[in-house]
Amino acid sequence: MKFLLVAVNAKYIHSNPAIYSLRACVGEELRRYVELAEYTINQPMGEILADIYERKPDVTGFSCYIWNWRLVRELLTELAKLLPETDIWLGGPEVSWDAGELLRKYPQVTGVMVGEGEATFRELLETYVRHWEGSEEYGRDSSDHGEQAGRSKTGRDRVDLPGMADKRSRQQDEKWKNIPGLYLRSGATPPRACVKLDDIPFLYRDLAPFENRIIYYESSRGCPFLCSYCLSSLEKQLRFRDISVIKEELQFFLDNKVKQVKFTDRTFNCNHEHAMAVWRYLREHDNGVTNFHFEISADILREDEIELLGKMRPGLVQLEIGVQSANPQTLKAIRRVTELEKLEKIVAAIRKNRNIHQHLDLIAGLPYEDYESFGNSFNRVYHMRPEQLQLGFLKVLKGSEMWEKADEYGIIYQEQPPYEVLYTRWLTFEDVLKLKGIEEMVELYYNSGQFTHTLPFLEKAFANPFEMYEAMAEFYREKGYFKASPARGYRYQVLLDFALKHDEKREAVYRELLTYDMYLREKAKSRPAFAADLSWCREIIRDFYQEEERTRRYLPDYGEYDGRQLSKMTHLEPFVWPVWDRERMAEIYECIGRSGGGDVGTGPEFILFDYRKRNPLNHGAETCRVVWDWNPGSRVL
Repeated sequence: MKFLLVAVNAKYIHSNPAIYSLRACVGEELRRYVELAEYTINQPMGEILADIYERKPDVTGFSCYIWNWRLVRELLTELAKLLPETDIWLGGPEVSWDAGELLRKYPQVTGVMVGEGEATFRELLETYVRHWEGSEEYGRDSSDHGEQAGRSKTGRDRVDLPGMADKRSRQQDEKWKNIPGLYLRSGATPPRACVKLDDIPFLYRDLAPFENRIIYYESSRGCPFLCSYCLSSLEKQLRFRDISVIKEELQFFLDNKVKQVKFTDRTFNCNHEHAMAVWRYLREHDNGVTNFHFEISADILREDEIELLGKMRPGLVQLEIGVQSANPQTLKAIRRVTELEKLEKIVAAIRKNRNIHQHLDLIAGLPYEDYESFGNSFNRVYHMRPEQLQLGFLKVLKGSEMWEKADEYGIIYQEQPPYEVLYTRWLTFEDVLKLKGIEEMVELYYNSGQFTHTLPFLEKAFANPFEMYEAMAEFYREKGYFKASPARGYRYQVLLDFALKHDEKREAVYRELLTYDMYLREKAKSRPAFAADLSWCREIIRDFYQEEERTRRYLPDYGEYDGRQLSKMTHLEPFVWPVWDRERMAEIYECIGRSGGGDVGTGPEFILFDYRKRNPLNHGAETCRVVWDWNPGSRVL
C-alpha cells in the first residue's frame, strides 16, 4: 500500500515542510507506506500527472495553497480518470475553510484533512493500513492500476467515476468518522486538538532532498496578533518548541553549513525570552556561512534584543518586517497595532550597524487606503532605507476576517487564487494597475540592489520617491519595456535614459554613478557604452597591477596570482566625483544646480573593486581608494 503525499511548490528552491512533517509524524513502522513527490507550478500539468501515474499510489494527498490550487484542481480531476481506484485527500490552508463545498464540486475527492494535519494523517494512514492491505476489495498490487486505457481494473468505464466515487466514499466514511480533523461527505468529524510542537520529529536528518533549496524551520505556531487579512490570527493557541530541542536542531544546520534557514514563525519575537535564547545561540555558534531569516514585529523589539542583533556577523540574520500601511485609519481597520514612530527608530538603529538585511512590507488595497494615502505610506517606509521593500497587493484569503468583511469594505477581488484585490471603495482598478507598474520598478531597480548609489542621487530630481517610481513606470510604458523587459545588464542604460529625461544637466554624474554601481556588483566582460573612455589611463592601470604583483599592498590575499591575473579578477576605475560618498554627492547635486551644470568634480580618484570580498547584505564588491603619485615612472605610491 502506498500513500503518496504531493506538494506543488512555487519555485524549485522552495520545499514543502508540511509533507515532510506528515511523514515524520507517522513513526518508523508506518513510514514505509508513505512516499513524497515535489513539483513546481512551472512544470507542465501533463508532466506532473504522468509522474504521479507512474508511481501507482493507492492513496494521494495534495498539499493545497493559493499558489498551487489551480494546478492541483486540474491534477485531481485528471488523476481520477487514470487511477480511478486511487483515493484522493486534500489538506492545507486553501481547502480548510470550505471543505464541504469542495467535496460537492469534486466528487473524486475522498475527503479533506482540516487544519493541522500531523496527528490526523497518522490516524488516517493507520486506518488505511488496517483496513486496506488485508481486504479483498482493496488488497491489490498497486502496479495493477489502470490495466486498460480508458477502463479501471474492475472494467468500469471512467464516465461513471463520479457516481462510483460517491458510493465508495459513503461506504468509507464509516472508517474515517472517528478520526478528528476530517471533513467527509457525511460531514465534519470532531475538531482536532492542537499538536504539541515537541512531538513533531526533526525533518532534516537527511539533507539530500534539500540541496540548493531553502530550508524552512518552525520554532512556534500561532500568533498573538489579530491582523484581519491573515489566517494566522485565527490560530488562537500560541505554542513553542522546547528551546533545548531548538538549539540541538539549529546546531545541525550550523554543523552542515546549510546556506539559509527560514523560520516560518508568524511573529518570531512575540516571546522575548524565546527570541533572545535563539539569537544568542546563533551568535555564539555562528559558522560564518549560514543565514537565518526571521519574520518579526519591529516595534516590540526591546533594547537588549536590538543590542544583541547589533553584534551579529553581517549576513548571519535577516529580518522581515510587516509595516503594511502608515495610514492610522487603515491600521485600525485591519486590527494591526503598530507604533510607527517607534518602528522607524528601531529600523534606523538596526540599520546603523550595517550588519542585518531588513525587508519591509507594504500591502496595497487595504481599507481606507487610496492612491495618495498609499503613496504616503510608501514614502514613509522607503525613507527607512530597508535593503528590500516589498510592495504587495491584498489577497483576500478564505476564512480570514477580511474575507468576511469584503462586501462591507467594497473590496472586489479575483475569484480564482491568489484572490488578489481588483479594486476597492478607495482604490480604482486603474490605480491598481499603476501600482503594479511601480511594484515592478521597485523590484527591478531598488530590490535588485544594482543601483544603490544612483537611486539616492536621482531621487533628488523628484518631489518624493513614490513620484520617481511612478515616473519610471510611465517611462517603461512609453518605451514598451513592460512587454519586452530589458536584460539585466541593459537596465543601467535604461536608467540613464530615464535620468536624462528628468535631469539632463547632471548627465556626467549619472554616468559615473552607474559605472560605479555596475562594477560594484560585477566584473563586466565588456565596458558599457555609458562609461567614460579609459584610453588616457590604461598605462596607469597596467602599472598599478604590475606594482601590485610586487608589493601586494592592496590585494594581499592574491599572493598566487600575477599582475595580469589580478587585472582580470578585480577592477580599477577612475572617478571624477566621489560617487561612493552619499553625503558629498548630495552637496554636489545642489552645487551643480546652482552652477547650471558646470564642472564641479574633484577627481580623478581611482577605486579598486575586489570581487573576492563582498558585502553579505547587498553582495557589492569590497572597494578601496588607491593613492597615486603622478610623477612619471613612479605612479603608484
